[in-house]
Amino acid sequence: MREVLAFGTADDVADAAAFLFVNLAAQAVAERGRFFVSLAGGTTPLACYRLLTAPLIARKVNWEATHVFFGDERRVPAGHPDRNDEAAFDALLRHVPIPEKNVHRVPVDEPDAAERYESEVRGAFSIFSPSSSKGIPRFDLVFLGLGPDGHTASLFPGHSSLEETQRLVLCVEDSPKPPPSRVTFTLPLLNAARHVALLVTGKDKAPALARVLADDEALPAARLNPDGTLVILADSAALSLSKNLPRPKASAPADR
Repeated sequence: MREVLAFGTADDVADAAAFLFVNLAAQAVAERGRFFVSLAGGTTPLACYRLLTAPLIARKVNWEATHVFFGDERRVPAGHPDRNDEAAFDALLRHVPIPEKNVHRVPVDEPDAAERYESEVRGAFSIFSPSSSKGIPRFDLVFLGLGPDGHTASLFPGHSSLEETQRLVLCVEDSPKPPPSRVTFTLPLLNAARHVALLVTGKDKAPALARVLADDEALPAARLNPDGTLVILADSAALSLSKNLPRPKASAPADR
């Protein structure tokens, strides 16, 4: 199922995404004892992550029961500002009481990084959440962004990684965006999720989002079809070229 939520501003998108995180975390812990979330890189999700550090919001999340993974990572040295995990630590993870062992970074320095990370994903789910979809681990929430070219995670238009049906994590050695070497979740893993949230803000994303909403499968983001729910949270600028959509609304302000 796909749902499009239209908001007036990028701040409203961040508020709504934080609200979604908190609610799905509570639901997952109540029903299954753990909350498995995959964080996205790029700039759009960072405002959401910062909201989650506000004391009134952070205390609503059971961080001891939360396991954080990354939908893709750039193969650059530890501490590099281009790394998605470093951005997430700066915006969120250093500011909440999540145990270090619950944060699963991509081992990008290893030659078999994709195989190791897939093993780590499978291992964590087999220990804490044995239920799966078609033998594939089911994340409770996957945050994703959308590039102006329609890419999501490190899945790019026309790339062979889009056709992967067996492996859950791949190394991409010829990314059209720098750096060329990356590790990414594949569509089978993304589409097994209970909830996928695609966060889209800014006018530069409008052409790609319009094509995604028109189901143009030349774009990787248009191939998101989770077993659960795909919710697209977009601001009015990103939706400016899309038709027949709900009127933008303001999200409920997140507690600060």
